[in-house]
Amino acid sequence: MRGGSLPTHERRWASDGVPAKTTLSSTTSPGTESNSAEEFVEVTLDLQDDDTIILRSVEPATVINVDDGADTPASASASASRSPTIKRSSSNRLRQFSQELKAEAVAKAKQFSQELKAELRKFSWGHGHASQAITGFDSALAARALRKQRAQLDRTRSGAQKALRGLRFISNNKANAWEEVENNFNKLAKDGFLFRSDFAQCIGMKDSKEFALEMFDALSRRRRLKVEKISKEELYEYWSQITDQSFDSRLQIFFDMVDKNEDGRITEAEVKEIIMLSASANKLSRLKEQAEEYAALIMEELDPERLGYIELWQLETLLLQKDTYLSYSQALSHTSQALSQNLQGLRKKSRIRRMSSKLLYYLEENWKRIWVLSLWIMIMIGLFTWKFFQYKQKSAFQVMGYCLLTAKGAAETLKFNMALILLPVCRNTITWLRSTKLGLFLPFDDNINFHKTIAAAIVIGVILHAGNHLACDFPRLINSSTYDKFLSHDFGSHKPTYIDLVKGAEGVTGILMVICMAIAFTLATKWFRRNLIKLPKPFDRITGFNAFWYSHHLFVIVYVLLIIHGVFLYLVHIWYRKTTWMYLAVPVLLYAGERTLRFFRSGFYAVRLLKVAIYPGGVLTLQMSKPPQFRYKSGQYMFVQCSAVSPFEWHPFSITSAPGDDYLSVHIRQLGDWTQELKRLFSEVCEPPVAGKSGLLRADETTKKSLPKLLIDGPYGAPAQDYRKYDVLLLVGLGIGATPFISILKDLLNNIVKMEEQADSVSDTSRTSDLSIGSNDSSTGNRVSPKRKKTLKTTNAYFYWVTREQGSFDWFKGVMNEVAEIDQRGVIEMHNYLTSVYEEGDARSALITMVQALNLAKNGVDIVSGTRVRTHFARPKWKNVLSKLSSKHCNARIGVFYCGAPVLAKELSKLCYEFNQKGSTKFEFHKEHF
Repeated sequence: MRGGSLPTHERRWASDGVPAKTTLSSTTSPGTESNSAEEFVEVTLDLQDDDTIILRSVEPATVINVDDGADTPASASASASRSPTIKRSSSNRLRQFSQELKAEAVAKAKQFSQELKAELRKFSWGHGHASQAITGFDSALAARALRKQRAQLDRTRSGAQKALRGLRFISNNKANAWEEVENNFNKLAKDGFLFRSDFAQCIGMKDSKEFALEMFDALSRRRRLKVEKISKEELYEYWSQITDQSFDSRLQIFFDMVDKNEDGRITEAEVKEIIMLSASANKLSRLKEQAEEYAALIMEELDPERLGYIELWQLETLLLQKDTYLSYSQALSHTSQALSQNLQGLRKKSRIRRMSSKLLYYLEENWKRIWVLSLWIMIMIGLFTWKFFQYKQKSAFQVMGYCLLTAKGAAETLKFNMALILLPVCRNTITWLRSTKLGLFLPFDDNINFHKTIAAAIVIGVILHAGNHLACDFPRLINSSTYDKFLSHDFGSHKPTYIDLVKGAEGVTGILMVICMAIAFTLATKWFRRNLIKLPKPFDRITGFNAFWYSHHLFVIVYVLLIIHGVFLYLVHIWYRKTTWMYLAVPVLLYAGERTLRFFRSGFYAVRLLKVAIYPGGVLTLQMSKPPQFRYKSGQYMFVQCSAVSPFEWHPFSITSAPGDDYLSVHIRQLGDWTQELKRLFSEVCEPPVAGKSGLLRADETTKKSLPKLLIDGPYGAPAQDYRKYDVLLLVGLGIGATPFISILKDLLNNIVKMEEQADSVSDTSRTSDLSIGSNDSSTGNRVSPKRKKTLKTTNAYFYWVTREQGSFDWFKGVMNEVAEIDQRGVIEMHNYLTSVYEEGDARSALITMVQALNLAKNGVDIVSGTRVRTHFARPKWKNVLSKLSSKHCNARIGVFYCGAPVLAKELSKLCYEFNQKGSTKFEFHKEHF
């Protein structure tokens, strides 16, 4: 009952059946006057928050402490006797007093009960149902009292400590935290007072201003004040309460934030308000829309008696027991003992042994890269040395000196590198080679890195070659006094000027090549390619992926100029000694063949768009028909072209459909100018989804407007396609970086289904074979049994998806629900992490965690992602993740596949190295390159 439904009593008596909140034990006298012969009894009363007095017991007093200087006769008598005990009273007097006191209590209780019944008759459903209402109300109170007693008994010290970690108002409570708050006060205070509007910024909760203001108001209500500003002393008092290490204190603050009318009870409306406040602090817009539904869920769980309110102890119970509501499988069993043993083994190693083990591990992890780079460097050294000594024998050396030798040695390495740089970008060839045994010896995953390394060597070669010619060789030649003796047969009888040398075929082609290379190299750097440099219009057009893409095609001109440059040599006159074309012939033909193949294959792979969806976060999903000849592996990618955006641009995207699906799908996030234009184009033909469909906008074959035409090319190899060779998979995706792994999860799921179907088929076949009669029939039955396919090596997969936006979970909601539904054996374990929500344990996300646990237990759906997979808050602790995997899968080979920001790639790679040093579990790290 709430508000004015009942009359207010200054002091009420209640029956013994209502549980107590506060117990008052006192020693009192049975009479108004006392002497030394009189004896004492101990009366136990319970004083409740609603002014109810409960008589618990009346027992003879056994011990009394006497205060010096007391004025009462009893204390004087006790002081005189100095006896530590008091004589027991006669049983008759004690029984008489007890009966009188209890009779008075019962009379008061009857009086209150009659008043209550009268009020219930007045405001109830009618006189005919009055007795039923009273009986129902009494039983509801009794049921709640029983639950409260059980909750108090169930509260353990370990549970309270766990809950204490789960209700923090300040995430990073440093030792000098108050000093920082005090400094903020000095900056923000006006006339020595801090205004309410600045409270959040002062205590370091600027990002959660609404939550901080509610906390400010709750702390002010405790002081019976409603203030708009506080002094530094009052701020310190507030801060002390916020950072109090007592769980009860923190819980009371949280309760007071919800209980704005200070009646000790929380209604459904107040629960809804605090849910909306928590959702706002954690940037969960969808949760705010469903706050009413989740408030009703909490009331249903905590108020089964339907009294219409919950109390402090019920909120405490929910917080203490929220983990028991979670029906999902916990992350991983962690054997800390095994880890500590590994760490102990590492500590025993000497410094020399540690260094040697690091060296051995480095060689083991990078031997493919090392031998390829070593071979490449040795070839360049050999070519440089060969040309260096070859030109030392020429007469031109007598005039131009070592500048000529350096320029010609660098030129030979340039010819080699200009040919080699094309091979890493022959994607079809590499995709085919990586499936052969060469994949065991060559690091095909590093093809783009090798391409960049060769480009750096070309820059050095150009500087050495062009620099020595322009700054050293040519000046020496035109100033030479021995020109006719050593150089006339190469440059002609007339000594050329500097301008003659520069404007010749060799000089012009060389300078043009340097200019084209400088443009292409500059726009290929990450500062320009990723728009890290912001230029004013119209110069902003030279940044971004488009500028990189088009400038790279200047190399067509460069290769033409290079061949011309290699023909018109000053010091070489025999054609077969002009070797530039020999270096370039095979790589250029191979690359040209690849581009021709892509051109014809893209036209052959005509696709029809089946479904288009635009999701929150600027993600466009394209589902298209699968060409019959298009065969791919999970983890691979393909190129997509939309002529309506640009007829020349092709962009790579990971394939998110599984090889067993009858369609192809990609997820494209709006990042650059091409993707922005593509999303805008599809937005114009899409429509709002019908009920039950996900996405902000959708379109399919039935859409009235015609969909843009697409061309595809691929598939192409990627590191993730080799996932099948590992016992265990750890798939880590950041944001849109989850796309390569969605196809792997689907493929694993399809394999699980096939294996179960195969097992059922074998079981049915063997059952039929057992029922057959005769050896001939039996052998026939064995012949028609299905052939067993090769068993999948991968036993477990752990998928960690970290994202900043709640709407991101819509991208792959169907896949996650399908995995949760079909994978009954727990082969795939999925973990979603939302970094916009404060970490588990923060008071700002405490209620969200409670609602999440309740809804997952009741309905099997996570309130954040809308899937059957529980969403964790903040970022994963990667060291703990790898530690648990190492302990759970001893002696296993774990493939760690990552796609996302480079910063986390370094951390994961380092952790893999550390754990490989500690135990028998081996982690192999792979990173996607875009």
